[in-house]
Amino acid sequence: MKKIVVVGGGAGGLELVTRLSKTLGKRKLAEIILVDRSRTHVWKPLLHEVAAGVINKASDGVDYRMHAAQHHYQFQLGNMSYIDRDNQSIYLDPLYDEDGLEILPERTVEYDYLVMAIGSVTNDFGTLGVSEHCYCLDSLIQAERFHRALLNQLLKINQEGVTKKKIHVAIVGAGATGTELAAQLHHVSNLARAYGMPEMSADKLQVSILEAGPRILPALPERIAGSARRALTKLGIEVRENTRVQRVDKEGFVTAEDVLIEADLMVWSAGVKAPEFLTDLNLFELNKANQILVTPALQSTVDNKIFAIGDCCGVLQKDGSWVPPRAQSAHQMASLLAKNLQNLFMHKPMQAYTYTDYGSLVHLSKYSTVGSLMGKLSNSTMFIEGRLAKMVYVSLYNMHLFAVHGWFKGFLMLLMRKVSNLVTPKLKLH
Repeated sequence: MKKIVVVGGGAGGLELVTRLSKTLGKRKLAEIILVDRSRTHVWKPLLHEVAAGVINKASDGVDYRMHAAQHHYQFQLGNMSYIDRDNQSIYLDPLYDEDGLEILPERTVEYDYLVMAIGSVTNDFGTLGVSEHCYCLDSLIQAERFHRALLNQLLKINQEGVTKKKIHVAIVGAGATGTELAAQLHHVSNLARAYGMPEMSADKLQVSILEAGPRILPALPERIAGSARRALTKLGIEVRENTRVQRVDKEGFVTAEDVLIEADLMVWSAGVKAPEFLTDLNLFELNKANQILVTPALQSTVDNKIFAIGDCCGVLQKDGSWVPPRAQSAHQMASLLAKNLQNLFMHKPMQAYTYTDYGSLVHLSKYSTVGSLMGKLSNSTMFIEGRLAKMVYVSLYNMHLFAVHGWFKGFLMLLMRKVSNLVTPKLKLH
């Protein structure tokens, strides 16, 4: 039986193995294997909410091993270190426990078709001090690490009361992650008062967003950016555009004008790129964002047995732009590749991938949701905000749930989430 190995269980990878397990796997035409170095999947657009503490992985995460057992594919926990193209196999690093004791030795996993779906990481653009002093939100582990640091700061200011100055959180990068995190932090600082921190409020939290470009949300239409900026400013969040950071030290961000912006917590969310690991492999053709170059059928340009989807996949469009690293891109790629792999097994021609922009939405906690609807489906972009925009935003996550769990179980999980929101604390204190 042929083996399809998918490396990376993000939005694209998890949706892909779910689709393949229902077709090729269920019909015993292929053995489907998912490899990831984490035990739990959380939809990446929700990581800023994990960081702020308004959701947790227990209610919104997917346990890979349990999901694999329910959907009849295999899950291998591990970090891929090498691809052996000649022998069509990948190497996984040894797995250790918290005490450094080896649980599993180095392993090899053979494949007939390999799919790279390893996502993206924060791009620090070579800025000094980012890795030492900043928090990033690339993974569940990083989001939980920031959440613990935030809780410590909240506890500290609550204990010190009026003698402590404001907590200052500075965020570099005014894309969707940076702006949404800023709004969630404002919300959380007010929530803390009701959860054992009576001295805490939004008045004691200063949030600053630093953007090197002329406006926030540079990838979105100007009208959306303007509406989001007004909403953030109304909350008291400082938006500093045309502010380029040249280095980071333990006190804060140092701008190109050599001005220090002091901060207690520093977050870097100024763009993404595919992991440096791809460069180290010295195997693929890569673009400037380190993404794997692919053919129209999403096969890598160097090996037609290796495919790529999601943020690590570089697809050049007819207008000369690259397909943006968004959840909707990964969803569309996973859907097409599932069909193309089926076509390969049925000896049918594969289809070419074409990105369709359905618009963009920015959810600023409970305060505002703005965005564009339909995108390229209409001649002009439809601007939406308020309750309609929030409904559309929520529906994007619901679609991901349905793709991963199916309609029936996905609906039950949404119902459970609603009930959980009624009976569990709105702020996670652990």
